[in-house]
Amino acid sequence: MRNNTVREPVRVASAARFCLVLITAPNPRVARRLATAALAARLIACANLVPQIESHYWWGGKIDRSGEVLMICKTRRSLVGRLATLVRALHPYETPEVLIVPLTAGSVAYLAWLGEAATGDAG
Repeated sequence: MRNNTVREPVRVASAARFCLVLITAPNPRVARRLATAALAARLIACANLVPQIESHYWWGGKIDRSGEVLMICKTRRSLVGRLATLVRALHPYETPEVLIVPLTAGSVAYLAWLGEAATGDAG
């Protein structure tokens, strides 16, 4: 049976004050610990953990590879510095990946939620 419910169109707006932060972790335990700490500090609104990625990279003058977990964190651009500091303090890697991907637009409702959830105020 077909649902004939009429829904309002999704409204989009500028998302320039928000970004995605990509972080890799060596395993799900570390990724969960990082996500929990960032959420508790209200530095991110959400973290998606993508398990079982295979990373290939240069390290120590040679090509290496390892299994990792990719974290996709949604936050305000203004909180990225504090998030990077938290990651550096808790991450086991000598050089943890913290890459910022600017956003251009998103649904108005989602962006409103993102702004309310990622406040940087843990209290």
